[in-house]
Amino acid sequence: MTFTVIIPTLNEADVIETTLRLTARLGFDAILVVDGGSTDGTRVLVEAVAARTGEPVSSPVQLLSTSAGRARQLNAGAAAATSDVLVFLHADSHLPADAGQLMQQALADPNVVGGRFDIRFDRPSVWGQIISTFMNARSRITRISTGDQAMFVRRQVFERLGGFSDIPIMEDVEFSTRLKRTGRTVAIERQVTTSYRRWEGQGPLRTVLLMWALRFLYWIGVSPRRIARFYGNVR
Repeated sequence: MTFTVIIPTLNEADVIETTLRLTARLGFDAILVVDGGSTDGTRVLVEAVAARTGEPVSSPVQLLSTSAGRARQLNAGAAAATSDVLVFLHADSHLPADAGQLMQQALADPNVVGGRFDIRFDRPSVWGQIISTFMNARSRITRISTGDQAMFVRRQVFERLGGFSDIPIMEDVEFSTRLKRTGRTVAIERQVTTSYRRWEGQGPLRTVLLMWALRFLYWIGVSPRRIARFYGNVR
């Protein structure tokens, strides 16, 4: 199977170079960065990394552009991909070294339509450990994934489902809810390392309560466009 990693960006200059450097080492068939209109030098950094790739162990990096909106950006990357499997990775998240092998093993079962990884945060913290443990357990029980867990899906299944719904928030939850209805999904225990910046910046307890509140509003039927007003900095 072939794999394309799709990374949406919007003003991610602080993290994107490291993410691309680490991801390119893993031997994926392609890495597509879909920028939503960055003004902080993100595009320049991506183009510089793309110009340096080409070594036998590196994955080719390509920069695409579209209007801002994470779902829109992810769909644009998927439309440009030609691989068997799509891997959706946040700009501040790093896949484990054996991610490709683990996904190959999971998808060897034809009944498996996709999956996700467990997560851990990039800074040691009691709060971070509690939050990540809860997120991983909740996802395993509900079979619903969030974007920071590096979701992956067979491209043909993604296309059949019509991709991500063009909503400003909860696009990952909405898509994974539809995905699990089409077949078996896998929760890989190996961990993606993701940034603790949002939790640290707004305070872990406050952020947890906000996330719970937003998820509750979504499940009782409040429009994602209304929910996005409470979230802030959606991308």
